[in-house]
Amino acid sequence: MTLEDLAHHIAAWLDGSGTHSDMVVSSRVRLARNLEAFPFVHRASEEQLSEIAARALTAGEHSDILGKASFFDTSHLSEILRQVLVERHLISPALAKARRHRGILVEHRERCSVMINEEDHLRIQTIQSGFEPQKAWALVDRMDDDLSCSLDYAYSEQWGYLTACPTNVGTGLRASVLIHLPGLVLTQQKDAVLRGVSQVGLVARGFYGEGSEVIGNLFQISNQVTLGRNEQETIGHLEKVTRELIRYEEHAREQLIREARFQIEDKIWRALAILENARLLTSREFMNLASAVRLGISMNVISQPDIRLLNELMVTTQPSHLQQFAGQKLDPAERDVLRARLVRERLHRGDEEGAEKGNEKTGRG
Repeated sequence: MTLEDLAHHIAAWLDGSGTHSDMVVSSRVRLARNLEAFPFVHRASEEQLSEIAARALTAGEHSDILGKASFFDTSHLSEILRQVLVERHLISPALAKARRHRGILVEHRERCSVMINEEDHLRIQTIQSGFEPQKAWALVDRMDDDLSCSLDYAYSEQWGYLTACPTNVGTGLRASVLIHLPGLVLTQQKDAVLRGVSQVGLVARGFYGEGSEVIGNLFQISNQVTLGRNEQETIGHLEKVTRELIRYEEHAREQLIREARFQIEDKIWRALAILENARLLTSREFMNLASAVRLGISMNVISQPDIRLLNELMVTTQPSHLQQFAGQKLDPAERDVLRARLVRERLHRGDEEGAEKGNEKTGRG
């Protein structure tokens, strides 16, 4: 699989399946691991980084899950292709900027991947569609077991897995959900609820995680503590808090329907009309309009498009995906034109596909 192939197919975690997928876009679990025989990445020589990458790739070849995965050396990729990987949540912005002996090992459905020589020697990751942290944990645990058969990890009986950043010492586990909370935003309850989240040891971040802004009312909720809790306790805590967030969001949406039904329905239908007809769309504008449409689908105000299509557009309308699609660099104004055209075309095609499915169910056509 080439990176160009990857950029033109839809990742499995965007398919709209899984529990509460109308509200929870995805669940991700990541493990930080380092090889015992080598210094951390920031202190390793070029030769050592090369050897770490070679050992990681050999270990991946012997993994049931990663055996047929593709490796992309980020130092050999264009800036656009590196950013495509960031936009697909496969690599971090830090890895996109790094050079030499660094890259990503990823299986073709993009559920499972390993960043090599980012902050730690290995960042083992899985992403599942919907609210499925237990499934994500089970899969990343299998990957970790596979790799540990060939690699000796840096581990302390006292501290657990040793990592470049002290906040990851212990289990090395980061678990997160990407959740859509427009009800809490519109009812002005978001700040109070997220303060409560931080008070129980979790943190709310933006669409791309640490250091990123919140767009489209999408929040990444993740654990902060990796020391003193085992993996199941960490996953269980995230699940419990996420269920509470879902409950708060559902109550906020009920409040909106009680107190401002016509305003909310107008916001939803107006957003859909703009997306179906706009000739210019900025990335931020698309995400905010798509948020209203996603809310409308979840609240049964509208039936089309489906969640899968919105998830797809959430990624494919990002700047580097648009430039990869166009086959050239585009300035912001050119991207806005192309983004609007692609959204119109996909929504129109999605409506036709939805109508065909409806005809199949009713026996018409």
